[in-house]
Amino acid sequence: MSSKGGTRAVVRAGGGVVWRRSGNGIEFVLVHRPRYDDWSLAKGKADDDDEGWRACAEREVEEETGYRCTAGARVAVVRYVDRHGRAKEVRYFSMKVSGRDRGAFRPNDEVDEIVWLKPREARGRLTREADVEVLDAFLAMDVADR
Repeated sequence: MSSKGGTRAVVRAGGGVVWRRSGNGIEFVLVHRPRYDDWSLAKGKADDDDEGWRACAEREVEEETGYRCTAGARVAVVRYVDRHGRAKEVRYFSMKVSGRDRGAFRPNDEVDEIVWLKPREARGRLTREADVEVLDAFLAMDVADR
């Protein structure tokens, strides 16, 4: 991804806070990435400069979890420098899974496991503080905004 003039643009990525109602609460899906041996929210880089933030988030969530979701309200934006020294921006969206979509997760090189966890357990399992902050931002939203 490059911008006009040949300089490197910000690496764009989209992600999802994938949730569902469970009993008298909610649960979130987390993904385990064997390459980093970490637990995170589903996210990934845009395929190209033309892929929109929401489309990227929806595609990445489906690729990583097997759940087809529609991006709802924007939850948070996280900016950092990636391991290659590039500026990266990840926009996270609320994504609700309907009871009808059971997903078709298949372990792969990128994600070898997914789990559904209640908020407290999800906060404890997430490896990076930035992901905890995204989850907290979601929990602070009005239910209507989710």
